[in-house]
Amino acid sequence: MKYGFLALFGVVSVSHASIDLQANEQPLPVTVDQQAVSKIPHNYKFVEPGTLTVAISALNSPPLALLASDNRTRIGSDPDIARLLAGSLGLKLKLVPTAWEDWPLGISSGRYDVALVNIAVTEQRKQKFDFATYRVDSLAFSVKSTSDVTSIKSAADLTGKKVIVGSGTNQERILLGWNEENQKAGREPALPVYLTDDASGNLYIQSGRADVFFGPQSVSAYKEALTGKTRVVGLGPKKAFVATTTKKGNELVYALQAALNGAIQRGEYQKVLARWGEQGEAVEQSEVNPPGITY
Repeated sequence: MKYGFLALFGVVSVSHASIDLQANEQPLPVTVDQQAVSKIPHNYKFVEPGTLTVAISALNSPPLALLASDNRTRIGSDPDIARLLAGSLGLKLKLVPTAWEDWPLGISSGRYDVALVNIAVTEQRKQKFDFATYRVDSLAFSVKSTSDVTSIKSAADLTGKKVIVGSGTNQERILLGWNEENQKAGREPALPVYLTDDASGNLYIQSGRADVFFGPQSVSAYKEALTGKTRVVGLGPKKAFVATTTKKGNELVYALQAALNGAIQRGEYQKVLARWGEQGEAVEQSEVNPPGITY
């Protein structure tokens, strides 16, 4: 059985911010932004009329997305950003829990209007999708709290380690690049461990079936503060823009950008990040299709 984190832990401290999960179950107020509404393309057909259908992570990946105490409601910074977008555009909101592997087809086929699954902007993805940025994401290496590993800064530090990564993610690309570097230097490469379930990742780390988790810094920092069973021992070599993701060319991205920038000006955006301990990942303004992360 899966349990909401509220029932287990209550208040958590992350990035020097007190996170009250019970308070965070309450939606923040959002102002309808007529300037953003005016940028909705006249010929755009929403998946459901009058509703913004948003794909979010189906996994418990706090603080990005997690289950509330009722074990049904999705809360987290990505659902809060989705509510910010829908409310600013004067629309209802429908959240659709989605596997990471499924969002590209879901956007391309029109099942969702927007995907918010901690998606980083890359040059390859820009060929098929449009992006409006809403966070700057860094990656982190974390290990079991009792691990002998104290620092990961370079490819050599991962030699022979079993590293949990998600398939098709930026962290996988970085890890595979570091493996090439290790092999060229005559060092043993790391062994990628592909998991999609956060509970399995925790089990692998605690049981020794994996040595390192390589994923979003906000998730790793939250997990360390939540249980004390893991430690962040290094940051990835790249940062990336995390962005709302829409189908290429349908121009909904400009309404989303305007909604985000309006929320930034009103301070509503900052309140979302603050209550999830993500203030350090804020953007000053949303950009459409900025340069993607390079490797």
